[in-house]
Amino acid sequence: EDARPHRGEGALVTAAQDPADAIARARRVALLVCDVDGVLTDGRLYIGAQGEAMKAFDVRDGHGIKLLREAGIEVAILTARSSEIVARRAAELGLTRVLQGQSDKAAGFARVLADTGIAADRCAYVGDDWPDLPCLARAGFSATVADACDGRGKSGAGQAG
Repeated sequence: EDARPHRGEGALVTAAQDPADAIARARRVALLVCDVDGVLTDGRLYIGAQGEAMKAFDVRDGHGIKLLREAGIEVAILTARSSEIVARRAAELGLTRVLQGQSDKAAGFARVLADTGIAADRCAYVGDDWPDLPCLARAGFSATVADACDGRGKSGAGQAG
């Protein structure tokens, strides 16, 4: 039996370390939970003179989300910030599980799991920064964007698994 720690036991195993395991876990995914700023956007906030904020969403991410939904995979958004822009983009994509203002991402993630009835080992999580670490560790499959914080405050982690 494999004695190394698995996800949920304090260790993250990357796809590069064990590609067969990563593929097996990815095939079990029934729910994708995504952070927004830095994951579905480039992480920049544009704030106008009147205080209005703008974010740039990538249409390819939106297309990928639509494809996941067509394949029967639920998609949820979990973000620490609150923004009408996020609500609008989620509505465009047909997403109904949108948790904004969740500074405690672990609690928000637990809420999504409870609301959907989907176990953490059947969930994928995509994040990019420190607040996402508890969710990345708990999810059955996790990924970070190429310029994600690597847990030491540096960019460039970009891992899947």
